[in-house]
Amino acid sequence: MLDVFRYRYLLRLLIRKGTQTRYHGSVLGWTWSYVKPAAQFGIFYVVMGVFLGLDRGIDNFPIYLFSGIIVINLFNEAFGNATKSIVNNKALVKKIYLPRELFPVADVFIAFVHFLPQLAILLTVLLVVGWAPTVVQVAGAVLAVLIVLAFALGLGLLFGSMNVSFRDSQNFVEIILMFATWTSPVLYPFVLVRDQLPGWLFDVYMANPLTVAVELFHSAFWFSTTPETMERPEHLWLLAGIAIVVVSGFIAVGQIVFRRLEGRFAQDL
Repeated sequence: MLDVFRYRYLLRLLIRKGTQTRYHGSVLGWTWSYVKPAAQFGIFYVVMGVFLGLDRGIDNFPIYLFSGIIVINLFNEAFGNATKSIVNNKALVKKIYLPRELFPVADVFIAFVHFLPQLAILLTVLLVVGWAPTVVQVAGAVLAVLIVLAFALGLGLLFGSMNVSFRDSQNFVEIILMFATWTSPVLYPFVLVRDQLPGWLFDVYMANPLTVAVELFHSAFWFSTTPETMERPEHLWLLAGIAIVVVSGFIAVGQIVFRRLEGRFAQDL
């Protein structure tokens, strides 16, 4: 991973290429970065908010929902793209020497760039409704983004290296991404999980880095627009510390597996 910083110029080229070619040949272009999350939000809002009545149980439910959705979208895109990064760049991997970690790292950065338009939509709505966050809440949102990006990178290194030899890894990742939306408090409040699970299992649920990131976003963008009677998870910053430890472990494991399998990349591709 340290070699990536020595090849910053190549990293910038990969990020620029990824962002410029994403909507190449598309009529709407970058407008899709706004249309897709808006359509996703509309579907979830109708199903969870209107049909299941969460709109009546959670104040400012649209803000609650959208602030969680964009966190999961960031993770899904970063992790999904990082998993396919080595295979998608097989021509470069087979022909020239460069740190192969450049490819998953670049895809994680590209996902962050595509996350910014979604964040802009959320901030626009918040400014209209009179958003007044504290410095601590904003710091929590920044930490949440870093947790998600680091988590996606660690998993991307792990599954991206395995995907070169075992293409089933990509299908397994798709299952993980499908579960990611439902195993974090995006479409429902965390209190529903707390009331249904035994204490130890709820602690495991709250130790999930994605759960922590979503709740940090809720704390920064949603909670400050609601009455103080709305509940937040206890010891959220302690949970953030646990999430950092978990994410660091995944990055270490991902790097170890990546380095062990890297020698087979050119042959298996």
